[in-house]
Amino acid sequence: MSFPIQLVETPEALARLVAAIGRPSRIAVDTEAASYHKYSDGICLVQLSTASITAVVDVVKCPDLAPLGALLATAGIESVFHDADYDLRLLDRDHRIGITGLFDTRIAAQLLGEPGIGLAALLEKYAGVKLDKKFQRADWSRRPMEPGMLEYAAADTHYLLALRDTMDAKLVAAGRRHWAEEEFGLAATARWEKAPNEEAYLKVKGARLLKPRQLAVLRELHAWREGVAKGLDRATFRVMNPETLLLLAELQPRDLAAMRGMKGISPDQMERRGKEIIAAVERGLAVPEADLPRFERTRRPPPDPAFDARMERLKVARNAAAERLGLQPGVLCPNGILEGIARLEPKNVAELSKVEGMRKWQAEALGAELVAALPATA
Repeated sequence: MSFPIQLVETPEALARLVAAIGRPSRIAVDTEAASYHKYSDGICLVQLSTASITAVVDVVKCPDLAPLGALLATAGIESVFHDADYDLRLLDRDHRIGITGLFDTRIAAQLLGEPGIGLAALLEKYAGVKLDKKFQRADWSRRPMEPGMLEYAAADTHYLLALRDTMDAKLVAAGRRHWAEEEFGLAATARWEKAPNEEAYLKVKGARLLKPRQLAVLRELHAWREGVAKGLDRATFRVMNPETLLLLAELQPRDLAAMRGMKGISPDQMERRGKEIIAAVERGLAVPEADLPRFERTRRPPPDPAFDARMERLKVARNAAAERLGLQPGVLCPNGILEGIARLEPKNVAELSKVEGMRKWQAEALGAELVAALPATA
């Protein structure tokens, strides 16, 4: 697996690359970030491929991607990604880059009922290319890059246009190209939206099982970890994993002796950070009773046997259609949409358009079956 790669490390080189690319009908795009290693998971590389050029832009050395942004925003240029969502969100957040047209090979694979929808599985199946995943968790922010990293990154787009054409032909043959177009249009609008950090501690797995005092300790420990991770520019789980945060919140050690030997805390961490951890626990224990955090418990709606019966009938109809079409049930129509249908009780296919999240292609593919599954009402 060998092919020429242009490495772009300066603004001048990026301008030359964009000029050489011109205005192609489609361009394959991918990014590499250091989220597995860094607190700030910014884009480190952008990989690009046309029919004749494969290039890797080193964003660490060439952070101004404005010329690339102008290219991708050009009307008539289709950006080809595999699983575009996170790439598009990072490009929006870090560089205010958006695209005008999208073909996502992962979405295409889902709509075709492919058993393996990962890029490696699809390239091996349709192009006979076996991607080496050696650098899957590499630190893409480090310079110089290790030997082989450049080729690894470039491979993700070098073969993507051929895969796109294969997926496109299969979608057309299956009569599902317009399904994909609807999904591509929605996926292309992805933008960065991050939840407020102050509530992030509540998302730690297992936090909902904690008592208010333990939650207060968890909040302080979580804030401590965020501060350390940000200061070191290190991924938060590399400072302390969530399981250890939860264990500390439950046990609430008051001194180093009580913390010694705890799972997830190394002797080195005890030496360097032990006093900070104990101080965070103490801050949580000092929160006044009236100010303790509590989960807002949403009241469960009263049982509705009629609604439950409608849901079961809709699931049976959806699952039968999924088997007929060779799709995963959740791809064909997620349960959330079925719940909307069960509440609305549409009388015909046209009324399905009122259900939040319902796609036109879904109504076309199985709308009549879903409406028929609902019991007639007087």
